[in-house]
Amino acid sequence: MFTVIKRMEISASHKLTLSYPSKCENLHGHNWVITVYCQAEELDENGMVVDFTHIKKAVKERLDHKNLNDILPFNPTAENIARWICGQIRNCVKVEVRESEGNTVIYEKD
Repeated sequence: MFTVIKRMEISASHKLTLSYPSKCENLHGHNWVITVYCQAEELDENGMVVDFTHIKKAVKERLDHKNLNDILPFNPTAENIARWICGQIRNCVKVEVRESEGNTVIYEKD
């Protein structure tokens, strides 16, 4: 089994729609740290699980310095963002999204 791990830092803003009062309902930003894990038993025709550049394009180039509410079709919680990223990348099996030093979400495919 081969595992590729790509860690990226992005700056992005969001506001959450919640069923309870919260300061997170106001537009605010984070310096997010996103770690993507991809796995494959066999390498592709290029000898890769996935190209690191393809991961970067799927995440950093689409999300960095953006208002996530403007570009994502869901409530941009860290949990939803992690699941969405995992679905964007070939052979992705796990995504960690850290929105601050003490707050990290991990999404793993079944």
